[in-house]
Amino acid sequence: MSTRTKSNAAKPGLGLFLSDFPRAAGDLAMYVAASPLLRRTAPRGDGHPVLVLPGLMAADSSTRMLRAYLRRLGYHVHGWRLGRNLGPTREAVLGMGARLDALLERHGRTISVIGWSLGGIYAREMARLRPGDVRQVITLGSPFNMKDGVESRAHRTYNRYSHLHIDGGALRSGGTAVELSVPATSVYSRFDGIVPWRACLDVESSISENVEVYGAHVGLGYNPAALWVIADRLAQPEGAWKPFVPPRGARRLFPRPSYA
Repeated sequence: MSTRTKSNAAKPGLGLFLSDFPRAAGDLAMYVAASPLLRRTAPRGDGHPVLVLPGLMAADSSTRMLRAYLRRLGYHVHGWRLGRNLGPTREAVLGMGARLDALLERHGRTISVIGWSLGGIYAREMARLRPGDVRQVITLGSPFNMKDGVESRAHRTYNRYSHLHIDGGALRSGGTAVELSVPATSVYSRFDGIVPWRACLDVESSISENVEVYGAHVGLGYNPAALWVIADRLAQPEGAWKPFVPPRGARRLFPRPSYA
């Protein structure tokens, strides 16, 4: 597989950073308002297993709403069960492999992996190393194409635990930004206040895409537009992946010009 071209992304501006958490509260309010509609109209798939990975310094509690939403759609949804995400520690790296093994044994089917922020970088690396076990990858605000860790507003927090990391700094410097052999969807926002949105962009191909939504970084796990994208992607039959097309009447929620 070929290595991706690294981004020239700039760190999000101070205004975006300071407003990210308040704007996430708005995303939550929109989720509460839209939740009944999402439950009634979101696409439903074959109920296959889904593994959800949290972002930096987050635990399974941060993905509870996302996982509950997907369970209501009929999927077998699982958290990572590894506590707080401190980065690629030995416990996290070995634990994710063991978690994937356990789910494969339990369900006997390939697993769709969803990762939020740093969790999405893990998800892509999991798919790179074990493409036969991963059905597809969906990332939420994941800067897998980042040139250097200083581009992220979270780099100091990440570096605080770097003495525990076993990846040799690869995740911090975009060393895992490689072309995947499984379908991959990157959901991102130009209003992300934590990571540079350009670092979240994949090279689009017959099995990879980027979908833009409006929202804050820390609200992507319950952003209604992002949730619709996730449901739509999971609902595709295995082996029949096609690029995302927004639902008619809701295209304003997806600002990319190609959707016009």
